[in-house]
Amino acid sequence: MIVHSDISQTRLDPAELATQIKRWGGALGFQAIGIADVDLRDAEPRLLEWLARGYHGDMHYMARHGASRARPDELIPGTLSVVCARLDYRSESARDSESVLRDADRAFVSRYALGRDYHKVIRTKLERLAQRIAREAAPHRYRVFTDSAPVMEVELARKAGLGWRGKHTLSLTRDGSYYFLGEIFTDLPLPPDSPVDAHCGTCARCIDVCPTRAIVAPYLLDARRCISYLTIEHHGSIPEAFRPLIGNRVYGCDDCQLVCPWNRFARPTSEPDFAVRNGLDDVSLAQLFAWSRAEFEDRLAGSAIRRIGHERWLRNLAVGLGNAADRPRAVAALRRRADDPSALVREHVAWALARLGDPR
Repeated sequence: MIVHSDISQTRLDPAELATQIKRWGGALGFQAIGIADVDLRDAEPRLLEWLARGYHGDMHYMARHGASRARPDELIPGTLSVVCARLDYRSESARDSESVLRDADRAFVSRYALGRDYHKVIRTKLERLAQRIAREAAPHRYRVFTDSAPVMEVELARKAGLGWRGKHTLSLTRDGSYYFLGEIFTDLPLPPDSPVDAHCGTCARCIDVCPTRAIVAPYLLDARRCISYLTIEHHGSIPEAFRPLIGNRVYGCDDCQLVCPWNRFARPTSEPDFAVRNGLDDVSLAQLFAWSRAEFEDRLAGSAIRRIGHERWLRNLAVGLGNAADRPRAVAALRRRADDPSALVREHVAWALARLGDPR
């Protein structure tokens, strides 16, 4: 939403307004609010080099927007400040991630996707915050974002003092990395916060643990190798070389976060929308693979998972079943979809059956 501003009507000075914005954000449930300026020139060369290497894979929207990702005032003309927000998502009731990953017959879903779609949750909260700013302090021209446009969220969060960029490229704090980011681009001239220092030191656990070696260097990710990319963003066939390495990860991958020492201090979320739905924290691959398209659409309504569609969901599960430990059960589940209408699903089912010693 874009609302035209009238800066002359501002009822608080910028410093007071920034303080109030942080209070209002806290009242909405955000764990932290910070303010960044729009100067991302230092990050732009790294972004352009990353794109030139093709590390964005099939995420062509990143290349289309190019340098505009590093120029907030071009993306939304008139932007003077970015209000950055952090919202924790780790559910205390979810089954322990490591135990699920060790059980090759269970489906591992990245912990951020176990509850309601974060896009909807954060967008609603940010819209309320932006409207409160307009109502109680200063009419302004703004737009809300949460992982929904060419926005350099991690860099903006760093400048806003919400965290530093970890070597896995995710935003990271002393309280871990299990949180979402969101932004309000506004034409209000707010005083920016100071960046926090990085505290990764010599630790390289996230790099060493990556199953597909997607973190090719500290702070540099080749998305084409990343399991999160392969199971969520990638639309076609998953390269065969990566399929055994994916294991039972059917939607995303948390390995780099699980080994991060800072996540020992991560706090559980207080946001009820992020509570586990449909038992996705502890469910068998075979059970999920049996869902019809209608079941998929119905059960995952309001979930971030739903956006990949039933076809890619089955593709991912077929790979997981190909890596399963309970061979008879996996083979039985796969055989029931050996003649699936989707060529993409049939291809991955055939691979999984062959891997389990049951070629058709």
